Amino acid sequence: MENQSKDPHRHQRSEFSAERVFERAREVIRIEADAVLGLLDQLDHQLVQAAERILRCTGRVVVSGIGKSGHVANKVAATLASTGTPAYFVHPAEAQHGDLGMIQADDVVLAFSNSGETEELSFIAPYIKRLGATLIAVTGNPESRLARAADVHLNAAVRAEACPLNLAPTASTSAALALGDALALVLLDLRGFSAEDFARSHPGGSLGRRLLIRVEDVMRTGQQLPAVQLGTAVTDAFAEMSAKRMGMTAVTDDQQRVMGIFTDGDLRRVLSQGTDIRGVQIDQVMSKQPKTIDRHRLASEVAHLMESTRINHLLVVDDAGRLEGAVGIHDLFAAKIL
Repeated sequence: MENQSKDPHRHQRSEFSAERVFERAREVIRIEADAVLGLLDQLDHQLVQAAERILRCTGRVVVSGIGKSGHVANKVAATLASTGTPAYFVHPAEAQHGDLGMIQADDVVLAFSNSGETEELSFIAPYIKRLGATLIAVTGNPESRLARAADVHLNAAVRAEACPLNLAPTASTSAALALGDALALVLLDLRGFSAEDFARSHPGGSLGRRLLIRVEDVMRTGQQLPAVQLGTAVTDAFAEMSAKRMGMTAVTDDQQRVMGIFTDGDLRRVLSQGTDIRGVQIDQVMSKQPKTIDRHRLASEVAHLMESTRINHLLVVDDAGRLEGAVGIHDLFAAKIL
């Protein structure tokens, strides 16, 4: 029988078990959590300087890094940009071949490198300084080339990686990311950045919808708005409701001031009492003094009011009480407010 030689590159797998999975996962999470908590003792006045330099910056924050640190830098740039600090990512290798022109003298460069000896960042650091831009380095080695070249250094050192070989960046990237987030949110606080400001940079998200969309953006008006005047027959009011498909109609006087509302529920109540609606006028069966809202109020406030009062429609009026529109609960669902 022919001998089969073993592949020298084939790894010996560990025996699979649920206990081994949980044990290793818990160890990784503990090491990474310890790395992040360890930053608390490493924070110093350099963080204050970094925040001050960025606050005074009249240009942009240019965030850079390569490899796993590059992924961290990309995320920190996105966090800064969405929380009030204009920022973008530049790849350090691309910077050597033209993208350095994206950096100006009034910018702040925030460079991430665990070793602080990344060749690409070390290569462009002198050019950044020559431009007159501020260089803030986030490294795990305060004595590294990048740390020494920087105007400000943030220490993101960790005792060990979660990788059992102590090779794959794990705890170090968690620490660097946490430090970047800390800096971004310190700046958010110092700028007085609000939830409304955040929503303006996230108009497509649920927060943007809740904080930016107003009643006037979702209310029904014109030919879509069901409305009848005082003295209208209930049968005609019902025809208006059916035609506009809103489950109600506003009732106004001859000056378009809201006098009441008549809903599907009101119609069912009248019919359940055995009332012959032929010849009955809307004034006799409408709900008087209905809840109304201003067109400039947030749609999210309408949603809260509807939920708390268990009503499905609100009439929109101007300062004189004249009808301007109406909002139904289905309109809020369509706008993804609910």
